[in-house]
Amino acid sequence: MSAAETGPPRRLVVLRHAKSAWPQGVPDHERPLAPRGLRDAPAAGRALAGAGCLPDLALCSTAVRARRTWELASARWDTAPPVRYEPRLYAADVPELLAVARRAPAAVGTLLLVGHNPGLQDLVLDLAADATGGALDGVRVKFPTSAVAVLTWHGLAWSDLRPGAALLTWTAVPRGREDGG
Repeated sequence: MSAAETGPPRRLVVLRHAKSAWPQGVPDHERPLAPRGLRDAPAAGRALAGAGCLPDLALCSTAVRARRTWELASARWDTAPPVRYEPRLYAADVPELLAVARRAPAAVGTLLLVGHNPGLQDLVLDLAADATGGALDGVRVKFPTSAVAVLTWHGLAWSDLRPGAALLTWTAVPRGREDGG
């Protein structure tokens, strides 16, 4: 049995940034959230809290839309965990996302990545060997803005995280209401 099968339980929470705006002349990295994104990001925070999936550490893309998603989501929690803004998460593919996650401290039991597609969707599909309730089929079809996926696995350190080593245990696409509720 490998260390990845015998270590303590760990959770990787993946959050795609909320819906962004496309203002003319604004570079992609600097795009803000759209009005829907400003409603959905807090809903994502509420959903994570309600599911008991609050992270010990958050790693967030440096893109404005990802940073703002993190700020609005984490504002819904009693105490926000530490966050590290990681330039490598912007437009990252699976190998880069894995490299960033594998550098998380071993003491972190639940790690949150806030980033972008297609990388996040591909990461979930790459890591999940199986899923509960057909969640994997849903992720294969679409991983929209504000989508959340929770992957569980066992490992002594984050460096043990490997493709096919996780179980996709929960997915959601939280949406906020126009009245702020």
